[in-house]
Amino acid sequence: MTLAQLINVLYNIIDRMYIGHMAQDAVNALTGVGLTFPILSIVLAFANLFGTGGAPLFSMARGRGDTEDAGKILGNTFAMLLSTGVVLTAVILLCQKPLLYLFGASDITYPYASSYLTIYLCGSVFVMVGLGLNNFINAQGFGRTAMGTVALGAILNIVLDPLFIFGLHLGVAGAAIATVISQFASAVWAVRFLTGAKAVVRLRRGDMRLQLARIRRIVTLGLSGFIVSITNSAVQIVCNATLQHYSGDLYVGVMTIINSTRDVVTAPVNGLTSASQPVLGYNYGAQQYRRVRTGIGLMSILCVAYTTVVWLILLLFPTAFIRIFTDDPALAAATVPSMHLYFFGFFMMSLQIAGQTAAVSLGRSAQSIFFSLFRKIIIVVPLTLLLPRLWGLGVRGVFLAEPVSNFIGGGACYITMLLTIWRGLRRKEREAAQPPPIN
Repeated sequence: MTLAQLINVLYNIIDRMYIGHMAQDAVNALTGVGLTFPILSIVLAFANLFGTGGAPLFSMARGRGDTEDAGKILGNTFAMLLSTGVVLTAVILLCQKPLLYLFGASDITYPYASSYLTIYLCGSVFVMVGLGLNNFINAQGFGRTAMGTVALGAILNIVLDPLFIFGLHLGVAGAAIATVISQFASAVWAVRFLTGAKAVVRLRRGDMRLQLARIRRIVTLGLSGFIVSITNSAVQIVCNATLQHYSGDLYVGVMTIINSTRDVVTAPVNGLTSASQPVLGYNYGAQQYRRVRTGIGLMSILCVAYTTVVWLILLLFPTAFIRIFTDDPALAAATVPSMHLYFFGFFMMSLQIAGQTAAVSLGRSAQSIFFSLFRKIIIVVPLTLLLPRLWGLGVRGVFLAEPVSNFIGGGACYITMLLTIWRGLRRKEREAAQPPPIN
Protein backbone atom coordinates (compact mmCIF):
# COMPACT_ATOMS: atom_id res chain seq x y z
CA MET A 1 0.00 0.00 0.00
CA THR A 2 2.86 2.39 0.75
CA LEU A 3 4.43 1.67 -2.62
CA ALA A 4 1.02 2.08 -4.24
CA GLN A 5 0.58 5.50 -2.63
CA LEU A 6 4.06 6.60 -3.70
CA ILE A 7 3.41 5.51 -7.26
CA ASN A 8 -0.01 7.17 -7.23
CA VAL A 9 1.60 10.49 -6.28
CA LEU A 10 3.72 10.21 -9.43
CA TYR A 11 0.64 10.89 -11.60
CA ASN A 12 0.68 14.63 -10.98
CA ILE A 13 4.20 14.90 -9.55
CA ILE A 14 5.72 13.73 -12.83
CA ASP A 15 3.74 16.42 -14.67
CA ARG A 16 5.07 19.11 -12.35
CA MET A 17 8.64 17.82 -12.59
CA TYR A 18 8.70 18.02 -16.37
CA ILE A 19 6.75 21.29 -16.55
CA GLY A 20 9.06 22.94 -14.01
CA HIS A 21 12.04 22.17 -16.24
CA MET A 22 10.60 23.31 -19.57
CA ALA A 23 12.93 25.50 -21.61
CA GLN A 24 10.55 28.47 -21.81
CA ASP A 25 8.38 30.08 -19.12
CA ALA A 26 8.70 27.11 -16.78
CA VAL A 27 7.95 29.06 -13.58
CA ASN A 28 4.66 30.51 -14.87
CA ALA A 29 3.64 27.14 -16.30
CA LEU A 30 4.39 25.38 -12.99
CA THR A 31 2.46 28.05 -11.07
CA GLY A 32 -0.49 27.72 -13.47
CA VAL A 33 -0.66 23.96 -13.00
CA GLY A 34 -0.43 24.50 -9.23
CA LEU A 35 -3.57 26.65 -9.39
CA THR A 36 -5.55 23.61 -10.58
CA PHE A 37 -4.81 21.66 -7.36
CA PRO A 38 -7.98 22.76 -5.55
CA ILE A 39 -10.15 21.56 -8.43
CA LEU A 40 -8.26 18.28 -8.72
CA SER A 41 -8.78 17.88 -4.97
CA ILE A 42 -12.53 18.20 -5.52
CA VAL A 43 -12.43 15.29 -7.98
CA LEU A 44 -10.41 13.26 -5.48
CA ALA A 45 -12.88 14.23 -2.75
CA PHE A 46 -15.72 12.48 -4.56
CA ALA A 47 -13.54 9.45 -5.26
CA ASN A 48 -12.83 9.32 -1.51
CA LEU A 49 -16.49 9.87 -0.64
CA PHE A 50 -17.50 6.60 -2.27
CA GLY A 51 -14.22 4.63 -2.24
CA THR A 52 -13.20 5.18 1.39
CA GLY A 53 -16.84 5.04 2.47
CA GLY A 54 -17.63 1.76 0.76
CA ALA A 55 -14.41 -0.14 1.46
CA PRO A 56 -14.64 -0.24 5.32
CA LEU A 57 -18.29 -1.33 5.08
CA PHE A 58 -17.20 -3.94 2.55
CA SER A 59 -14.50 -5.21 4.97
CA MET A 60 -16.90 -5.36 7.91
CA ALA A 61 -19.44 -7.28 5.80
CA ARG A 62 -16.76 -9.80 4.82
CA GLY A 63 -15.70 -10.06 8.47
CA ARG A 64 -19.31 -11.02 9.32
CA GLY A 65 -19.31 -13.53 6.45
CA ASP A 66 -22.01 -11.59 4.54
CA THR A 67 -20.62 -11.70 0.97
CA GLU A 68 -23.97 -10.70 -0.54
CA ASP A 69 -23.97 -7.37 1.29
CA ALA A 70 -20.30 -6.89 0.41
CA GLY A 71 -21.08 -7.37 -3.31
CA LYS A 72 -23.92 -4.86 -3.23
CA ILE A 73 -21.72 -2.30 -1.47
CA LEU A 74 -19.11 -2.74 -4.23
CA GLY A 75 -21.71 -2.44 -7.01
CA ASN A 76 -23.38 0.64 -5.58
CA THR A 77 -20.01 2.32 -5.05
CA PHE A 78 -19.02 1.72 -8.68
CA ALA A 79 -22.30 3.15 -9.97
CA MET A 80 -21.89 6.30 -7.86
CA LEU A 81 -18.26 6.77 -8.93
CA LEU A 82 -19.23 6.56 -12.59
CA SER A 83 -22.27 8.85 -12.50
CA THR A 84 -20.70 11.46 -10.24
CA GLY A 85 -17.60 11.62 -12.43
CA VAL A 86 -19.69 12.55 -15.46
CA VAL A 87 -21.60 15.28 -13.60
CA LEU A 88 -18.42 16.77 -12.10
CA THR A 89 -16.76 16.99 -15.51
CA ALA A 90 -19.64 18.97 -17.00
CA VAL A 91 -20.08 21.34 -14.04
CA ILE A 92 -16.40 22.24 -13.57
CA LEU A 93 -15.79 22.73 -17.30
CA LEU A 94 -18.58 25.31 -17.36
CA CYS A 95 -17.24 27.20 -14.34
CA GLN A 96 -13.47 26.86 -14.69
CA LYS A 97 -12.54 30.46 -15.66
CA PRO A 98 -14.13 32.28 -12.69
CA LEU A 99 -12.96 29.48 -10.38
CA LEU A 100 -9.32 29.74 -11.44
CA TYR A 101 -9.24 33.53 -11.04
CA LEU A 102 -10.92 33.14 -7.65
CA PHE A 103 -8.23 30.62 -6.68
CA GLY A 104 -5.37 33.06 -7.37
CA ALA A 105 -4.77 32.99 -11.14
CA SER A 106 -3.38 36.03 -12.92
CA ASP A 107 -3.58 36.94 -16.60
CA ILE A 108 -0.11 35.41 -16.98
CA THR A 109 -0.80 32.05 -15.29
CA TYR A 110 -4.43 31.52 -16.33
CA PRO A 111 -3.72 30.20 -19.87
CA TYR A 112 -1.48 27.44 -18.44
CA ALA A 113 -4.00 26.54 -15.74
CA SER A 114 -6.91 26.43 -18.20
CA SER A 115 -5.03 24.36 -20.77
CA TYR A 116 -4.08 21.71 -18.20
CA LEU A 117 -7.43 21.62 -16.41
CA THR A 118 -9.65 21.37 -19.50
CA ILE A 119 -7.89 18.24 -20.73
CA TYR A 120 -7.52 16.71 -17.26
CA LEU A 121 -11.24 17.00 -16.57
CA CYS A 122 -12.01 14.91 -19.65
CA GLY A 123 -10.46 12.00 -17.75
CA SER A 124 -11.95 12.70 -14.33
CA VAL A 125 -14.27 9.68 -14.64
CA PHE A 126 -11.19 7.47 -15.02
CA VAL A 127 -9.60 9.09 -11.96
CA MET A 128 -12.65 8.39 -9.83
CA VAL A 129 -13.14 4.81 -11.00
CA GLY A 130 -9.46 3.87 -10.69
CA LEU A 131 -8.93 5.40 -7.23
CA GLY A 132 -12.34 4.47 -5.85
CA LEU A 133 -12.26 0.81 -6.89
CA ASN A 134 -8.66 0.35 -5.78
CA ASN A 135 -9.88 0.53 -2.18
CA PHE A 136 -11.88 -2.66 -2.80
CA ILE A 137 -8.90 -4.47 -4.30
CA ASN A 138 -6.95 -3.66 -1.13
CA ALA A 139 -9.92 -4.64 1.04
CA GLN A 140 -9.78 -8.14 -0.47
CA GLY A 141 -6.11 -8.50 0.45
CA PHE A 142 -4.61 -8.01 -3.03
CA GLY A 143 -2.08 -5.31 -2.13
CA ARG A 144 0.24 -6.10 -5.04
CA THR A 145 -2.60 -5.95 -7.53
CA ALA A 146 -3.71 -2.61 -6.08
CA MET A 147 -0.15 -1.36 -6.48
CA GLY A 148 -0.29 -2.53 -10.09
CA THR A 149 -3.34 -0.34 -10.68
CA VAL A 150 -1.42 2.83 -9.95
CA ALA A 151 1.96 1.52 -11.18
CA LEU A 152 0.54 0.97 -14.66
CA GLY A 153 -0.71 4.55 -14.86
CA ALA A 154 2.43 6.06 -13.34
CA ILE A 155 4.78 4.21 -15.68
CA LEU A 156 2.70 5.27 -18.68
CA ASN A 157 2.78 8.85 -17.44
CA ILE A 158 6.57 8.78 -17.03
CA VAL A 159 6.96 7.51 -20.60
CA LEU A 160 4.31 9.69 -22.26
CA ASP A 161 5.04 13.01 -20.50
CA PRO A 162 8.38 13.75 -22.22
CA LEU A 163 6.95 12.52 -25.52
CA PHE A 164 3.98 14.88 -25.45
CA ILE A 165 5.61 17.82 -23.61
CA PHE A 166 8.97 17.94 -25.42
CA GLY A 167 8.76 15.55 -28.38
CA LEU A 168 5.46 16.88 -29.75
CA HIS A 169 6.01 20.37 -28.24
CA LEU A 170 2.60 20.40 -26.54
CA GLY A 171 3.83 21.80 -23.23
CA VAL A 172 1.28 21.87 -20.42
CA ALA A 173 -1.43 20.41 -22.66
CA GLY A 174 0.85 17.45 -23.41
CA ALA A 175 1.26 16.74 -19.69
CA ALA A 176 -2.53 16.66 -19.26
CA ILE A 177 -3.03 14.35 -22.27
CA ALA A 178 -0.42 11.92 -20.91
CA THR A 179 -2.13 11.94 -17.51
CA VAL A 180 -5.59 11.20 -18.95
CA ILE A 181 -4.29 8.26 -20.98
CA SER A 182 -2.52 6.90 -17.91
CA GLN A 183 -5.60 7.23 -15.72
CA PHE A 184 -7.73 5.45 -18.32
CA ALA A 185 -5.33 2.50 -18.22
CA SER A 186 -5.50 2.36 -14.40
CA ALA A 187 -9.31 2.41 -14.41
CA VAL A 188 -9.49 -0.44 -16.94
CA TRP A 189 -7.03 -2.48 -14.85
CA ALA A 190 -9.12 -2.05 -11.68
CA VAL A 191 -12.43 -2.93 -13.38
CA ARG A 192 -10.97 -5.99 -15.11
CA PHE A 193 -9.59 -7.37 -11.86
CA LEU A 194 -12.80 -6.88 -9.88
CA THR A 195 -14.85 -8.56 -12.61
CA GLY A 196 -12.34 -11.39 -13.02
CA ALA A 197 -11.93 -14.82 -11.48
CA LYS A 198 -9.30 -13.84 -8.88
CA ALA A 199 -11.54 -11.38 -7.03
CA VAL A 200 -13.01 -12.80 -3.81
CA VAL A 201 -16.11 -10.60 -4.22
CA ARG A 202 -16.74 -9.62 -7.83
CA LEU A 203 -18.18 -6.50 -9.36
CA ARG A 204 -21.50 -7.62 -10.91
CA ARG A 205 -24.05 -5.69 -12.94
CA GLY A 206 -26.94 -6.82 -10.75
CA ASP A 207 -25.31 -5.27 -7.67
CA MET A 208 -25.10 -1.85 -9.35
CA ARG A 209 -28.79 -1.12 -8.86
CA LEU A 210 -28.75 1.85 -6.54
CA GLN A 211 -30.27 1.35 -3.09
CA LEU A 212 -30.81 4.51 -1.08
CA ALA A 213 -30.20 2.97 2.34
CA ARG A 214 -26.91 1.43 1.22
CA ILE A 215 -25.75 4.63 -0.48
CA ARG A 216 -26.54 6.55 2.69
CA ARG A 217 -24.30 4.19 4.68
CA ILE A 218 -21.48 4.55 2.14
CA VAL A 219 -21.74 8.34 1.98
CA THR A 220 -21.99 8.73 5.76
CA LEU A 221 -18.81 6.76 6.35
CA GLY A 222 -17.04 8.29 3.34
CA LEU A 223 -17.75 11.84 4.46
CA SER A 224 -14.52 11.89 6.44
CA GLY A 225 -12.33 11.20 3.41
CA PHE A 226 -14.49 13.56 1.36
CA ILE A 227 -14.14 16.38 3.86
CA VAL A 228 -10.38 15.82 4.09
CA SER A 229 -10.06 16.41 0.34
CA ILE A 230 -12.60 19.25 0.23
CA THR A 231 -10.96 21.02 3.15
CA ASN A 232 -7.55 20.54 1.49
CA SER A 233 -9.06 22.23 -1.55
CA ALA A 234 -10.44 25.07 0.59
CA VAL A 235 -7.08 25.59 2.28
CA GLN A 236 -5.26 25.65 -1.07
CA ILE A 237 -7.74 28.20 -2.40
CA VAL A 238 -7.31 30.50 0.61
CA CYS A 239 -3.51 30.09 0.60
CA ASN A 240 -3.13 30.83 -3.12
CA ALA A 241 -5.49 33.81 -3.01
CA THR A 242 -3.74 35.24 0.07
CA LEU A 243 -0.28 34.71 -1.41
CA GLN A 244 -1.39 36.33 -4.67
CA HIS A 245 -2.62 39.33 -2.69
CA TYR A 246 0.58 39.79 -0.70
CA SER A 247 3.30 38.75 -3.16
CA GLY A 248 1.97 37.89 -6.63
CA ASP A 249 2.78 34.81 -8.69
CA LEU A 250 6.17 34.03 -7.08
CA TYR A 251 4.82 32.71 -3.77
CA VAL A 252 1.94 30.90 -5.48
CA GLY A 253 4.75 29.01 -7.23
CA VAL A 254 6.41 28.42 -3.84
CA MET A 255 3.19 26.89 -2.52
CA THR A 256 3.01 24.66 -5.61
CA ILE A 257 6.45 23.22 -4.78
CA ILE A 258 5.60 22.81 -1.09
CA ASN A 259 2.30 21.05 -1.90
CA SER A 260 4.13 18.78 -4.34
CA THR A 261 6.76 17.93 -1.71
CA ARG A 262 4.03 17.28 0.88
CA ASP A 263 2.30 14.89 -1.54
CA VAL A 264 5.52 12.89 -1.88
CA VAL A 265 6.49 12.71 1.80
CA THR A 266 2.97 11.94 3.09
CA ALA A 267 2.45 9.06 0.64
CA PRO A 268 3.95 6.44 3.03
CA VAL A 269 1.68 7.68 5.86
CA ASN A 270 -1.35 7.38 3.58
CA GLY A 271 -0.16 3.92 2.55
CA LEU A 272 0.17 2.73 6.15
CA THR A 273 -3.20 4.11 7.20
CA SER A 274 -4.99 2.88 4.06
CA ALA A 275 -3.55 -0.59 4.59
CA SER A 276 -4.69 -0.48 8.22
CA GLN A 277 -8.34 0.22 7.38
CA PRO A 278 -9.33 -3.24 6.06
CA VAL A 279 -7.35 -4.95 8.86
CA LEU A 280 -9.02 -2.90 11.58
CA GLY A 281 -12.48 -3.12 10.00
CA TYR A 282 -12.28 -6.90 9.40
CA ASN A 283 -11.12 -7.68 12.95
CA TYR A 284 -13.67 -5.31 14.46
CA GLY A 285 -16.41 -7.09 12.49
CA ALA A 286 -15.02 -10.41 13.75
CA GLN A 287 -15.02 -9.07 17.37
CA GLN A 288 -11.23 -9.45 17.69
CA TYR A 289 -10.85 -6.28 19.74
CA ARG A 290 -7.31 -6.89 20.98
CA ARG A 291 -6.12 -7.20 17.38
CA VAL A 292 -7.81 -3.89 16.58
CA ARG A 293 -5.96 -2.13 19.41
CA THR A 294 -2.67 -3.71 18.32
CA GLY A 295 -3.27 -2.49 14.78
CA ILE A 296 -4.02 1.07 15.91
CA GLY A 297 -0.91 1.15 18.11
CA LEU A 298 1.42 -0.18 15.42
CA MET A 299 -0.01 2.16 12.80
CA SER A 300 0.49 5.16 15.10
CA ILE A 301 4.07 4.31 16.05
CA LEU A 302 5.15 3.78 12.45
CA CYS A 303 3.51 7.00 11.26
CA VAL A 304 5.05 9.17 13.99
CA ALA A 305 8.52 7.63 13.55
CA TYR A 306 8.45 8.12 9.79
CA THR A 307 7.20 11.73 9.85
CA THR A 308 9.79 12.68 12.49
CA VAL A 309 12.59 11.43 10.23
CA VAL A 310 11.10 13.21 7.22
CA TRP A 311 10.84 16.48 9.17
CA LEU A 312 14.56 16.34 9.96
CA ILE A 313 15.45 15.58 6.33
CA LEU A 314 13.37 18.49 5.06
CA LEU A 315 14.94 20.77 7.67
CA LEU A 316 18.50 19.81 6.69
CA PHE A 317 18.19 19.24 2.94
CA PRO A 318 15.29 21.29 1.53
CA THR A 319 17.01 22.09 -1.77
CA ALA A 320 17.17 18.40 -2.69
CA PHE A 321 13.36 18.41 -2.93
CA ILE A 322 13.07 21.87 -4.47
CA ARG A 323 15.38 21.01 -7.38
CA ILE A 324 13.03 18.21 -8.38
CA PHE A 325 10.55 20.87 -9.50
CA THR A 326 12.56 23.94 -10.49
CA ASP A 327 16.00 25.27 -11.40
CA ASP A 328 14.89 28.89 -11.09
CA PRO A 329 17.14 30.58 -8.45
CA ALA A 330 14.57 33.16 -7.31
CA LEU A 331 11.84 30.56 -6.83
CA ALA A 332 14.22 28.18 -5.02
CA ALA A 333 15.50 30.93 -2.71
CA ALA A 334 11.95 31.89 -1.71
CA THR A 335 10.94 28.25 -1.14
CA VAL A 336 13.63 27.25 1.40
CA PRO A 337 12.51 29.40 4.41
CA SER A 338 8.85 28.84 3.52
CA MET A 339 9.39 25.07 3.58
CA HIS A 340 11.08 25.27 7.00
CA LEU A 341 8.03 27.06 8.41
CA TYR A 342 5.41 24.87 6.73
CA PHE A 343 6.85 21.51 7.84
CA PHE A 344 7.73 22.47 11.42
CA GLY A 345 6.53 19.72 13.80
CA PHE A 346 5.45 17.61 10.83
CA PHE A 347 5.06 14.49 13.01
CA MET A 348 1.91 15.92 14.64
CA MET A 349 0.12 15.64 11.30
CA SER A 350 0.44 11.84 11.45
CA LEU A 351 -1.47 11.75 14.75
CA GLN A 352 -4.41 13.42 13.01
CA ILE A 353 -4.37 10.86 10.19
CA ALA A 354 -3.98 7.90 12.58
CA GLY A 355 -6.83 9.09 14.81
CA GLN A 356 -9.18 9.61 11.87
CA THR A 357 -8.22 6.27 10.30
CA ALA A 358 -9.15 4.44 13.51
CA ALA A 359 -12.52 6.21 13.59
CA VAL A 360 -13.35 5.51 9.92
CA SER A 361 -12.26 1.87 10.15
CA LEU A 362 -14.63 1.23 13.05
CA GLY A 363 -17.56 3.09 11.51
CA ARG A 364 -17.36 6.21 13.74
CA SER A 365 -17.82 8.64 10.87
CA ALA A 366 -19.06 11.62 12.94
CA GLN A 367 -15.87 11.69 15.01
CA SER A 368 -13.64 11.60 11.94
CA ILE A 369 -15.69 14.26 10.14
CA PHE A 370 -15.49 16.62 13.10
CA PHE A 371 -11.70 16.52 13.28
CA SER A 372 -11.37 16.92 9.50
CA LEU A 373 -13.35 20.16 9.78
CA PHE A 374 -11.70 21.21 13.04
CA ARG A 375 -8.11 21.26 11.77
CA LYS A 376 -8.62 22.68 8.30
CA ILE A 377 -11.69 24.93 8.45
CA ILE A 378 -11.71 26.04 12.08
CA ILE A 379 -7.93 26.44 12.47
CA VAL A 380 -6.02 26.65 9.16
CA VAL A 381 -8.32 28.86 7.08
CA PRO A 382 -8.80 31.61 9.74
CA LEU A 383 -5.07 31.57 10.58
CA THR A 384 -4.13 31.82 6.90
CA LEU A 385 -6.22 34.98 6.64
CA LEU A 386 -5.24 36.43 10.04
CA LEU A 387 -1.52 35.71 10.58
CA PRO A 388 -0.23 37.65 7.53
CA ARG A 389 -1.77 40.79 9.10
CA LEU A 390 -0.08 40.31 12.49
CA TRP A 391 3.44 41.33 13.62
CA GLY A 392 4.49 42.06 10.05
CA LEU A 393 4.51 38.36 9.13
CA GLY A 394 3.13 38.84 5.59
CA VAL A 395 3.57 35.69 3.48
CA ARG A 396 5.30 33.91 6.38
CA GLY A 397 1.97 33.89 8.21
CA VAL A 398 0.45 31.76 5.44
CA PHE A 399 3.09 29.07 5.91
CA LEU A 400 2.89 29.23 9.72
CA ALA A 401 -0.81 28.32 9.74
CA GLU A 402 -0.07 24.68 8.85
CA PRO A 403 2.22 23.74 11.77
CA VAL A 404 -0.03 25.51 14.28
CA SER A 405 -2.98 23.46 13.02
CA ASN A 406 -0.94 20.24 13.14
CA PHE A 407 -0.13 20.68 16.83
CA ILE A 408 -3.63 21.70 17.90
CA GLY A 409 -5.67 19.52 15.54
CA GLY A 410 -3.41 16.46 15.58
CA GLY A 411 -3.16 16.43 19.38
CA ALA A 412 -6.89 16.91 19.90
CA CYS A 413 -7.81 14.21 17.37
CA TYR A 414 -5.51 11.54 18.79
CA ILE A 415 -6.29 12.23 22.44
CA THR A 416 -10.01 12.00 21.64
CA MET A 417 -9.42 8.68 19.88
CA LEU A 418 -7.66 7.32 22.99
CA LEU A 419 -10.46 8.50 25.29
CA THR A 420 -13.27 7.09 23.12
CA ILE A 421 -12.28 4.33 20.68
CA TRP A 422 -9.35 2.91 22.65
CA ARG A 423 -11.29 2.82 25.94
CA GLY A 424 -14.29 1.30 24.18
CA LEU A 425 -12.15 -1.49 22.69
CA ARG A 426 -10.66 -2.32 26.10
CA ARG A 427 -14.13 -2.48 27.61
CA LYS A 428 -15.29 -4.85 24.86
CA GLU A 429 -12.20 -7.01 25.46
CA ARG A 430 -13.07 -7.37 29.14
CA GLU A 431 -16.70 -8.13 28.37
CA ALA A 432 -15.71 -10.79 25.82
CA ALA A 433 -13.31 -12.40 28.34
CA GLN A 434 -16.03 -12.84 31.00
CA PRO A 435 -17.59 -16.33 31.17
CA PRO A 436 -21.24 -16.57 30.13
CA PRO A 437 -23.77 -16.48 33.01
CA ILE A 438 -24.93 -19.83 34.39
CA ASN A 439 -28.72 -20.29 34.26
